[in-house]
Amino acid sequence: MSESDRPPGNAIQDLARTLRRLPPSCGPVRLIAVDGHAGSGKTTFTGELAAALGGAPVLHLDDIATHDELFDWTGRLVSQVIEPLRRGESASYTPYDWASRRFGPSRTLPAAPVVLMEGVGAGRRAIRPFLARLLWMELAGEEAWSRGRLRDGAEQSEFWAGWVDAERQHFAADPSRRFADLLVRQCGKGYEVLPGPAGTVGSDQDLTHRDGPSAVC
Repeated sequence: MSESDRPPGNAIQDLARTLRRLPPSCGPVRLIAVDGHAGSGKTTFTGELAAALGGAPVLHLDDIATHDELFDWTGRLVSQVIEPLRRGESASYTPYDWASRRFGPSRTLPAAPVVLMEGVGAGRRAIRPFLARLLWMELAGEEAWSRGRLRDGAEQSEFWAGWVDAERQHFAADPSRRFADLLVRQCGKGYEVLPGPAGTVGSDQDLTHRDGPSAVC
């Protein structure tokens, strides 16, 4: 069947079905990472994917990073989240409050069949061995950062100036996109899911999935 003849589907529902069928990657958990530039739409997409998975738990890496550790949080992520999940136990982590600049009360992340982790650096080198799939939000850095600045307003302009430089340095030293199993592109009214550069997608994933006929990329 050609691409033009393929009936329209729902990319997120298709993806959710695929993820449920994967073998566990972190103890009993299928840990799915959603990486991409800041402002690329990771949080919104991950929320919709979590709903399609029946309420899958989501870890936002904004809760793990801090002002002083924009990317130097690997040890805390492994000790508070990865290791408990590997043992089949619920993780307990302390989310960072970006307004008060301190850690808040502990939060629980259950060792569910599928757990989603979203944020810049979610596909970093140290975490990839524990991932069942790595997804990359396909939006160029400059466009994503412009969206992020617009979203956060002028009061966050100083933070964004420092963030962009830090993000560039991170991805130069520890790139994620080239290891992505799938690329996710936001369309007019949905998403398009494409095979990623890693080339590790299974035979049931080698076709493009799109949301409906009105989603134009």
